[in-house]
Order: sequence, then C-alpha cells, then structure tokens
Amino acid sequence: MISTQAWADAQRLWDFQQMGHEPRPCSVAIGLGSHDLGVADTTADLYHRGMAPLIVFTGATSRTTRERMPRGEAEHYRDRAVELGVPADAIFVEPKAQNTGENIRLSRTLLEERRVPVSSILLVSKPYEERRAYATARKLWPDVEWVSASTPMTLPEYVDSVQDARLVIDMLVGAQQRLMVYPRQGFMIEQDIPGEVAAAYDRLRGDGFTSRLVPEESRHG
Repeated sequence: MISTQAWADAQRLWDFQQMGHEPRPCSVAIGLGSHDLGVADTTADLYHRGMAPLIVFTGATSRTTRERMPRGEAEHYRDRAVELGVPADAIFVEPKAQNTGENIRLSRTLLEERRVPVSSILLVSKPYEERRAYATARKLWPDVEWVSASTPMTLPEYVDSVQDARLVIDMLVGAQQRLMVYPRQGFMIEQDIPGEVAAAYDRLRGDGFTSRLVPEESRHG
C-alpha cells in the first residue's frame, strides 16, 4: 500500500516537474524517445496545431524499450506520427541517443547538418520529466529559446496509463534527484528547489522509492 503522505509527496514532485509553458510556434519540435508513445502522439498533435513545421524524434533503445521498440524509440515514434497524419518528410530521426544529454546534442548536430535555422524549440517529454529535460536543454544548447510540452494529464491518469503506481513514484523520485545532482556535474542548469519539494523527495526516498536513483557521482544517463 502507498500511504496518503506518499501520494501527496508524489503529487508535489509531479507538479514541480510541470514547467507551465504555453505551447507556441517554434522553429522545430524535438520529441524525446522513451517507453511512452504518448510523446509521439503529443508531438504529432502540436505539429497539426501549427506549433512546429518540422519534428525531430530522438532515441535509440534502452532496457525498457528493447522488446517493444526493437528498431529504436525514434523510429517507432516516427511511425506513430505518420499514422497520425504527419508527413514523413516533416520528420527527422536521430537514432543513437541513449540519454537526455545525447538527445539534445545529437539533435542539434542533425539540425545543423541539415542547415535548419533554429531560434526556438518545442521540447516534448514525458509529463514527469518536463523540468529535467528543460534544464538539460538549457545547459547544452543555451542560445535557443526552449518551450516545454508534454501530454496534458494528471498524476492519477498517468499512473492508470502505466498500471504501476510504485514505478511511477520511483521515476518521479529519480527525475527529482537528477535535478539536484546533475547541475553540479555540468549536465543541467541549476534549478531552485523549493523546501517543500526537497522535503517530499527526502520522505519518498526514505520510504524506499529508490529504484530509479543514480549514484551521485554517476555520469549522465
């Protein structure tokens, strides 16, 4: 059983990850690969709403996606977007990135090689990783404007979609830890962590929601 306090703490971490950006037209949209096809769905929806004329899907495979997405996360995202009516020639695929930093760096390289002028980027991630993705992107590509986006849904809705409440809370704790650890390792810009968010993180960590933590001296993953 997950306690009422743990649910409240998880909600606090979820709310903190939401950047609250209003989608607006940008030079390009970058959809960050993962197990969650909802990222591809949301990126396709933003394309159809005129928020970006071009999409980059980025991501190889990971231990959580090898079986479901054997050709790579970006390739499966592209297929999904095409199914949803996005023209294939409006999609670039970056198939090698294995973490968020590589998503940004390799997408930038691809766009520069294709000579795409970029002044603003719509960054589409999983809902519980908006702030983590934004902080990484701002560090690695600081001279463009970043607008964060994710599938609009509540924490209970996301838990229902994953069907594993404990895993979702573990992922929230892992995303929060990276916001606290990675800036001093040079992987993200520093974020101001409110005291109540830090306290919620500490309680959840103490309650054993730790499967997605990284060693604090770890390289970016």
